[in-house]
Amino acid sequence: MTIHIGLIGGGNITETHARAARAIPGVEISAIHGTNGEKIARLCREHGATPYQDFDAFLQHRPMDLVIIGSPSGLHATQGIAAARRGLHVLTEKPIEISTARADALIEAAKQSRVQLGVIFQDRTKPHIRQLKNWVDQGLLGTLLFVEARVKWYRPPEYYASSRWRGTLALDGGGALINQGVHTVDLLLWLLGDVIRVQARTATQLHKIEAEDTAVAILEFASGALGILHATTAAYPGYPRRVEISGTEGTAILEHDRIIAANLRNGPAAIETATLDENQSASSAIVSDFRGHQAILEDFLQAIQQNRAPACDGFEGRRSLALIESIYRAAKTPDRVAAV
Repeated sequence: MTIHIGLIGGGNITETHARAARAIPGVEISAIHGTNGEKIARLCREHGATPYQDFDAFLQHRPMDLVIIGSPSGLHATQGIAAARRGLHVLTEKPIEISTARADALIEAAKQSRVQLGVIFQDRTKPHIRQLKNWVDQGLLGTLLFVEARVKWYRPPEYYASSRWRGTLALDGGGALINQGVHTVDLLLWLLGDVIRVQARTATQLHKIEAEDTAVAILEFASGALGILHATTAAYPGYPRRVEISGTEGTAILEHDRIIAANLRNGPAAIETATLDENQSASSAIVSDFRGHQAILEDFLQAIQQNRAPACDGFEGRRSLALIESIYRAAKTPDRVAAV
């Protein structure tokens, strides 16, 4: 049976979605919606789809079974709700939205329409990250004590200057934290569990944007573990993301999605050999290695067929947004502290 997909967006990430979809047997791209007619026309020529600039007309296109949303973050709920009400499954880019209120509306619409809702956090599919989660779940690191996560990335001024939405509060919901740092926030919650309290500072130190390009947070996890998160798009020339987790039985270090050190008391822990992510995320927004997106889409299609939750459903996608909201709230309070 052929699965027909509609793409919403037209920017760099929609090209990634298209390539990921075309790599899966039995999947066809039926239609693409976007505001840039020239870009949409080119994408449709490349992938054999029908172009639409009118959103309602796009949603009426058939055959179409699901949509993948790659539009600005602040449009995800509006577009996702409209798609769900027409019986289309919804897979959206991260973050799920720019506020938990809007995310809740999208989650409820998918539930009412009985369609699947998934959020693209492709890191959850990566071999070394999955292995690290298995170690944590098995207790190989012991009682978790501390995590340090560093997202010291760089985006040139034109990354923001050439965009109508990046770094804006209305459509991006913030800056470096909610856009670039959100993957790492999701990862920390997935690995270490809920956060109950945060202290935070944000700043706009380099880029001419209304949101932050630098954020620092101290995290208190429900488990008792503590953490520090750094996220920036101003650290030239950009460095691979690094996550260090220490427990009473050992420490594991992840860099650019590869486990580069695992010092465990009850080892040795074999590290899987795997083809790892080749994207230069630290210094570029271009996602040329689409295998993570392909894995998320494959899982989402299986979730539809098996009537089960996808790798990251709406409720899971909401968790990182709720924590980011708390970090932003803490950064604005006099004592820089907020409960989650």
